Amino acid sequence: MAKKNARVHALEGAEMTAEGLSYKGVILETVVEQCDGCERAVDFEGKNYCPSYAQPAKKWAHSVCNFATHVRAGVDKEGKVKVNPLKASKRAARGR
Repeated sequence: MAKKNARVHALEGAEMTAEGLSYKGVILETVVEQCDGCERAVDFEGKNYCPSYAQPAKKWAHSVCNFATHVRAGVDKEGKVKVNPLKASKRAARGR
C-alpha cells in the first residue's frame, strides 16, 4: 500500500513548462513504448514520465533500461535464459 502512495508523490512539485515537465530542475521527457508496463512510470497531466531517468529513450538505445521493472535481466528476446558458453562447457566437463 505504501508503494501506491510513493507513486502518487513521485512527481510532487513538478510543473509543466514550455520546454516540458520540469522536476527538481531537470526537464523530463515522456516515456517511450518500451517503458509500457514499468511500475516506475507516473502519469502527469495525461502523459507518462519516469521520475528515475529524464530521457528514457536514451536508456533503451543500447540495451534494456536498468530501471525497468517489467523486464527480467538475463533473458533474451525468445524468453530463453542467456548462458555464458565458457561456463556451460566447464559445467559439462565436470558432469553437472
